[in-house]
Amino acid sequence: MGSTALTAIALTPELFENLRLELRRGCLVLAVLAHLRTELYGYTLRTALSDEGLDIDQGTLYPLLRRLENQGLLQSEWREENKRKKRFYRLSPAGGAMLESLLLEWRRMSASLDMMLQESKTS
Repeated sequence: MGSTALTAIALTPELFENLRLELRRGCLVLAVLAHLRTELYGYTLRTALSDEGLDIDQGTLYPLLRRLENQGLLQSEWREENKRKKRFYRLSPAGGAMLESLLLEWRRMSASLDMMLQESKTS
């Protein structure tokens, strides 16, 4: 296969979307953990993420919250607020430790990527 055909295959919108979603998945975990240093309920969390440019639909957020809770990284509690029952989430102690570890890894990877991307600009 020639390089022109390979380039045409590599630049499809479907491929870009798949790679974008793959990149986004790990970022969502870090963003959710970071926001839940303060107790929030699902809708408020979703709104806060969206306000900061990270839109997430409820079909993605709630399964993620359940998975993080099952992994012991979050704690939740049902409470009534304004005559409605709401589930509030917050980091567990293990979640706080995991967030710190993930932040260190994020910063390391980000610094490495920044270096690589700067090098590719100057080449």
